[in-house]
Amino acid sequence: MSSETTAPMLVHTMRMPIRWGDMDAMGHVNNTNYFRYIESARIAWLEQVGGLPDSRDQGPVIVNASMNFLKQLTYPGEIEVRTFIAPPGRSSIEVSHEIRLLDADGAPGELHANGMAKVVWVDFKVGKSAPLPAALRSVFPAA
Repeated sequence: MSSETTAPMLVHTMRMPIRWGDMDAMGHVNNTNYFRYIESARIAWLEQVGGLPDSRDQGPVIVNASMNFLKQLTYPGEIEVRTFIAPPGRSSIEVSHEIRLLDADGAPGELHANGMAKVVWVDFKVGKSAPLPAALRSVFPAA
């Protein structure tokens, strides 16, 4: 790792149950639900920092998302989703997530998946990227 690289900063932790309907015919959580888990965590964090979209003005849009599926999740269970952010660009944020299964004592266990999403701040009226608002930028690690 170069000295110019800043490690992502943990900004939010959210716990949620694995629902029966999250599983597929193979008996494990369907891969699309992992994206829903990180979306729920990302939206909860954005809500917490005042970054929810306003369709009449500006807000965040996902331009790229990926997931590494490391271990299967099955019902019943509870997961913890940790959300991390890297230093922002002019109009973009790289948000990464870890999904961990909680053990019987409620402690986060092994990493089951990790993923990321690149979020771009958009001016919806003109349909183009816009600089991140100063109030939102203030919650990010320094570039």
